[in-house]
Amino acid sequence: MRKAILLGIISSFFFAFTFILNKSMEVSGGSWIWSGVLRYAFMLPLLFIMVSIRGEFGQVLKDIKETPVQSTVGFGFFYAPICLAAVYAPSWIVAGILLSPLFFKTVETENGVIRERLKIPKRPLIMSLIILFGIFLIQIQDMNIGESSKGFKGIIFVIIAAFSYPLGNRKMMEGCGERLNTVQRVFGMTLCSMPFWIILSIYGTLTVGLPGKAQIIQSIIVALCSGVIATLLFFKATDMVKSDPNKLAIIEATQCGEVIFTVLGGVLILNDTLPTIVGWSGLLLVVIGMILNSTISNK
Repeated sequence: MRKAILLGIISSFFFAFTFILNKSMEVSGGSWIWSGVLRYAFMLPLLFIMVSIRGEFGQVLKDIKETPVQSTVGFGFFYAPICLAAVYAPSWIVAGILLSPLFFKTVETENGVIRERLKIPKRPLIMSLIILFGIFLIQIQDMNIGESSKGFKGIIFVIIAAFSYPLGNRKMMEGCGERLNTVQRVFGMTLCSMPFWIILSIYGTLTVGLPGKAQIIQSIIVALCSGVIATLLFFKATDMVKSDPNKLAIIEATQCGEVIFTVLGGVLILNDTLPTIVGWSGLLLVVIGMILNSTISNK
């Protein structure tokens, strides 16, 4: 479990590149549409090379027909809102813990094997609420009355992404079982989400034109750091605990570390102002919540 938590935290560090560079692209005039499209356009060939070298491409194609919708939800409905949220708000959370009742586990009883609906784990939920409150403080630290509408729009897009990512990931794990490894699963989800990105790219070409050179370069960095490295690490961590809904919720909560890395990265790379007392309080709550989550998992 400790290894899974460590992988989750490391993945949150690489995921933070998404929010830092998306904000950079937004500030420099790049469209959120191309921030999303280019990430997955560059991810696809990188992952294709990885599965082809290992001779695993055929198995992915065999399983693809069973899970195309989950891939579009997990990647398309996750990352497009994230890029759009960069216009309004820099951070997000994974809300997978609230999705537990949508899934089942098999239980052996005296009357045979039955399917039992999962329940929301209470202790990880309490820790997640502490983290959520900390993120809320970070988000509102600089928000004034004139910007409140803009901030709440960002929160809406963040919420959509926060539910879509774990929903797609959990559905893929449930549908694929042990047939696909982590690299195969990420490649399959990327490939199946391509129709969504193609449609969005056509819309982007007609409305905002083609992306600039700077946005293309930054998108390559995002694709490598967040799309490949971070996603593979996070999916590997969730694979390690997928049979235990409590531990799975804890691993998903490690992604809140992105908030910490994003704030610090914004200060160091983008010259953002240091957090206010309210912002530092929010960061402290996020750290406390993550530590308590880890303590719960060890017990």
